[in-house]
Amino acid sequence: MKIGFDAKRAFFNNTGLGNYSRDTIKIISDYKKNDQYSLYTPKLVYNERLHFVNSQENIKICAPKSIKDKLFPFYWRSFGCLKKLKSDNLDIYHGLSNEIPFGIEHTGIKSVVTIHDLIFLRYPKLFSFIDRSIYYKKFKSSCQRADKIIAISQQTKKDIIDYFSIKEEKIQVIYQGCNAIFKQKVDQKERQSVIHKYNLPSSFILYVGTIEERKNLMNLLRAVKNMDNVKLVVIGKGKKYKQKCLDYIYENKLSSNVFILKNVNFSDLPAIYQLAQIMVYPSFFEGFGIPIVESLFSKTPVITTKGGCFKEAGGPDTIYVNTNSARDLKESIESLLLNKSKREKMKINGTNFAQKFSDEKIAKNLYDTYKKL
Repeated sequence: MKIGFDAKRAFFNNTGLGNYSRDTIKIISDYKKNDQYSLYTPKLVYNERLHFVNSQENIKICAPKSIKDKLFPFYWRSFGCLKKLKSDNLDIYHGLSNEIPFGIEHTGIKSVVTIHDLIFLRYPKLFSFIDRSIYYKKFKSSCQRADKIIAISQQTKKDIIDYFSIKEEKIQVIYQGCNAIFKQKVDQKERQSVIHKYNLPSSFILYVGTIEERKNLMNLLRAVKNMDNVKLVVIGKGKKYKQKCLDYIYENKLSSNVFILKNVNFSDLPAIYQLAQIMVYPSFFEGFGIPIVESLFSKTPVITTKGGCFKEAGGPDTIYVNTNSARDLKESIESLLLNKSKREKMKINGTNFAQKFSDEKIAKNLYDTYKKL
């Protein structure tokens, strides 16, 4: 087969949609090496996390060549690329981040779109009116026009049905995985190097994720406020909400207990996960929750939120709490830190559960979907 991918996020984004795009491209091109894969990006930018492309003969990169298409990359991605898709004789085009080109349904190319979440509809106050309007039009149109929809969780599938009135049989749930570097044990020498590099405390709990209101870091800060012996390491970028969190840390004299790391190298993340006693993921709502899966593969116990998709990602041995309540969060953290045997059990069972997100299983599910089309 000849399979094309919307690779904008693979080139432009280093988290979230970018990780999903890169991981999908890599695992499927490794799984079926005799097929041909084309990555369509509106602009060529260097991203070191796409280094694997250079060693794969079955992958080619396609970007606009005309001056007009280079000047209007949005237009090329949504409309202009169709001519290139047809000339490349694609069998399948997969929109990896919630959208497919307008008009692809008239080309004879079978199309797949991955929908990650519909958070902008569940929590409209977190998005501007313009953004909500654009997302609604693009996402719904893509779901209606695509031959198949991939939802990254049962929760997302339910939302697609409820909000867009899409028939259930058109949607297939294929879970996300995570980068292979989280599946390898980091040796003691490298761990010590990372501790020294980021000046990490000897023991700590971990938060990984964008620092924005939906991710709910503030409630975790409130939870650790009166936990004198607990250190919290935070990894994530943010803007206004991050400043609000920084102000809270300053006002409550938490700077000796809370460490917000800057410019963390992706290659250092596995060591930090594996050094953490617990990873706390207090987000109100997600499409899936990749840091949970990264933690399970890292053998790090997880505390996260009740409801939504979180149990799909965390499995039966993760701890689920009401993360609206700083008290509940505090009590769960303290209880788990005091119970070493429970943490050890969570490490073993969590790693076993994470095998359902293995590269091979995900690649097989994706490829079977393509073949059926």
